[in-house]
Amino acid sequence: MIVFMKTKPLLIYRRILHHIVGALVFIMLLTLIGSVVGLVFDIIGGINAVREGLPTHTLSHGLIDSVARNLVIDVLSVFVLIELFRTFTDYLEFHRIRLRVLAEVGIAFILREIFIGLYNHSIGWPEILALTALLAVLVGARITSVMFQPAYSETSSSQGSTAGPPL
Repeated sequence: MIVFMKTKPLLIYRRILHHIVGALVFIMLLTLIGSVVGLVFDIIGGINAVREGLPTHTLSHGLIDSVARNLVIDVLSVFVLIELFRTFTDYLEFHRIRLRVLAEVGIAFILREIFIGLYNHSIGWPEILALTALLAVLVGARITSVMFQPAYSETSSSQGSTAGPPL
């Protein structure tokens, strides 16, 4: 009787958690679609701005530079969203967040920040040094997580997981 009282709340908790994560995946999917649509609108706006043309070279260069800057930021943001989306789907599949996937999200985010800072010429050497150190730690964590994957027992494969250990 005591075992039943402990397992029933856990089952309810798991169901609620599963529905919450499912809702978050749906929200992330909508966000990803919105980002891609925004990226397409930025490209169309850039094409229209170039097609209209501007009278002087410096104005058109500034216009193209600002449009290109927005496109670079949007593309890099879409990559970060894809990695976050993969984290949620990974949680739904394995019921845990793996260090490898989390490190990849951090790596994508740090690279995005470095690229944007360098492209905007708004990042100094101390920030680059700090971000590079953080990037090295995340890459080390990812390499370590791949080298030392947990062993998979027969109980995890008998619960419906037909695939081998995740890479």
